[in-house]
Amino acid sequence: MSRQGSALLEWLTRRLRPWPRPSVPAPGGPPPWSGPVCFTADFSSEEQWVAGRTWAYPGGGPTNPGDNKLDHLVPDAEYSRTGTFRATRRPDGNWNTGLLTTEESAEGFTVRTGDILETRVRLPTELGAWPAIWTWRDGGNEIDVFEYHPDNPDLLELSNHVRGGQRYYTHPSIRPGAWIDLRVEFRSRSVVWWVNGRRAYSDGRGVGRDWNASLIVNLSVCAGRYHPAPEPSATAMSYEVGFLRVHRPGF
Repeated sequence: MSRQGSALLEWLTRRLRPWPRPSVPAPGGPPPWSGPVCFTADFSSEEQWVAGRTWAYPGGGPTNPGDNKLDHLVPDAEYSRTGTFRATRRPDGNWNTGLLTTEESAEGFTVRTGDILETRVRLPTELGAWPAIWTWRDGGNEIDVFEYHPDNPDLLELSNHVRGGQRYYTHPSIRPGAWIDLRVEFRSRSVVWWVNGRRAYSDGRGVGRDWNASLIVNLSVCAGRYHPAPEPSATAMSYEVGFLRVHRPGF
């Protein structure tokens, strides 16, 4: 090829080469900045967390049959303090279960309007397991970061009990034993849930301007009314919380 032909080919190549495009976040991806961290969960800390009791259960616990739970809350560290929340069958038919709450703890941390909670959990595999992260104060103020039941293997329950709103969110990445990343924005006019980096639900209701509540992390056991109870041969179940932190813009 002549020098003139080579020059023409180079010119055409430059002209036809696509221009670089600016990077665009994937559809549904969360915003990259959440604000300063105001709370990082240390489940072993007795100043941050109270184990084995909560006023979300009648009389503070240890049982809650009215919610169709086989729970018998226990304060034992091996049921919750490692970040693995466990349940084991009792001779009376109930299950010893792990629960931690910031309610009435020495630090007394509460989430409030504008906060953003992020966590990573490993879902349980055992039938009857009922893991949840949620908020509670004075008989209400409940937002469910998530609830899960292995009999609905690809579904998370995302609920606003403060002003009403619920989504049964399904996705192939949700399955027994899977690690799931969750993010919840507690906005005054809308609570927004993200699951594995995708916007899963915005309820359009929110929590109001002056909302605040304690955190609860626990593993319950279903009694069979709404979801199957554990198999008769089952004696133990668990799920894991890899991390939990709360961001507070302006903190």
